[in-house]
Formats: sequence, structure tokens, C-alpha cells
Amino acid sequence: MQGPTQPQNNVETFPNPNPGTDYTIRMNIPEFTCLCPKTGQPDFAHFDLEYIPDERCVELKSLKLYLWSFRERGAFHEAVSNEILTVLAGATAPRFMRLTGKFNVRGGIYTTVIVEHRKPGWIPPSPVALP
Repeated sequence: MQGPTQPQNNVETFPNPNPGTDYTIRMNIPEFTCLCPKTGQPDFAHFDLEYIPDERCVELKSLKLYLWSFRERGAFHEAVSNEILTVLAGATAPRFMRLTGKFNVRGGIYTTVIVEHRKPGWIPPSPVALP
């Protein structure tokens, strides 16, 4: 029998099954928690991750365990959003990655943080406009 899972500080990847194609992977992550670094009170956020993989893709269970590692950490919204993007982009080296963090109200203010990574030299395909 396998023991209980624990938070982890790294993200696992797997080979992109279609590395010759620009395609978008979107992940909806509604249960992120960390602590306010000023008060120690819990902060809750909803993350949307979008990326165009190159050679590697994010493995979902390891992503869940990585995000769990923030539950007992104090972190400003801006810092935690940038840290997560840096780790994910570092692990996967995507062509493009965008992380949008929508944080629940703190002090009467909702905060949204959007961070992006672009592979040097990557040119996005032109959007298709259908009638």
C-alpha cells in the first residue's frame, strides 16, 4: 500500500507527444492556498495556466503536489505568481506560458496577477478569424 502523498518542491514533466505542433494546454487550478506574509491569514487563489509546450509537458499530479507546498508559506501575490511561473517554465522550457492568478479579497481588494514566459525566437502563429 502506498503512503499518503506529501507536498513537493519540484515539478515533473513528460515528453510532448506532438513537439512539431503549436498547440495550447490550459489548466484550471481553483484551490491554491498560501499565507499572507503580513498577517499569517490564509490567502486563496484561482490560477489559470496556459502554455504551448516545446519538448516537455507538465505532469498533473506533480503540479498539484508542488502547488500544495505553498499552503503553509507566507507569500505576496506578485511573488508567488512569478515563482510558480519561473519553476514551471524552468521545468518545461515551453514556447509560451502564461499564469493568471486571481486572488480572493484581501483588505477589500481583489488582486489578479498575470505573468508570462516566451521562448527566445519563438513567433506565435497568426490568429485564425472565422466568419
